[in-house]
Amino acid sequence: MKWKRLIISIIIPIVIGFLGSLIGNVQNGFDGISKPSFTPPMIVFPIVWIVLYVLMGISSYLVYENGDDEGALLIYGIQLIINSLWTFFFFNLKWFLFSFILVLVILGLVIVMTIKFYKVNKIAGYLQIPYIIWLIFAAILSLNVYFLN
Repeated sequence: MKWKRLIISIIIPIVIGFLGSLIGNVQNGFDGISKPSFTPPMIVFPIVWIVLYVLMGISSYLVYENGDDEGALLIYGIQLIINSLWTFFFFNLKWFLFSFILVLVILGLVIVMTIKFYKVNKIAGYLQIPYIIWLIFAAILSLNVYFLN
């Protein structure tokens, strides 16, 4: 195992996610919207995202080390960037319907990415299952926020 590459692979999604939350003004935006009753407390979101980013980083490292002839890392990068931009559309612009559609796009990209990860390294694919589950929950949450606002 190449520890330096692994650490860099984990830091990349965490930094991109952090930058997304900064441009999205998440803290202020979250407080100013009507939310469904099943919305988790605010503290849950950063915890879940850090775990998901670490899993993404480990997966991307495994794919990189095994040789990505599937184009998985390109899709990984695209979904990561779109994911970080989602916060801007949702929290800053309050484009809730667009944000819901964007979550579905991200979910589609992540499913394709997961399949490609799995083809390169089975563990890399399995590590993305929590991300898919979270995105499904995020889509349901986003749609409900749209209806409430």
